[in-house]
Amino acid sequence: MITFDNLWETLKAKGITTYQLREKCGIDSKTIRRLRANDNIETKTLNKLCSALDCEIQDIMQYVKDI
Repeated sequence: MITFDNLWETLKAKGITTYQLREKCGIDSKTIRRLRANDNIETKTLNKLCSALDCEIQDIMQYVKDI
């Protein structure tokens, strides 16, 4: 399972709110809800996040093996 827990930690560490993220990346609130629910998102969204946050992919997502 892919989780986006690292995204929330990265946002907190950089002092960025989800509102600022939406404004900076052009990501809508529906996508933010999908990220919070660990739902599928497009790779172009991952690209936008990495670019806006100046981070690597592992800073926003991780694979967690299903038990």
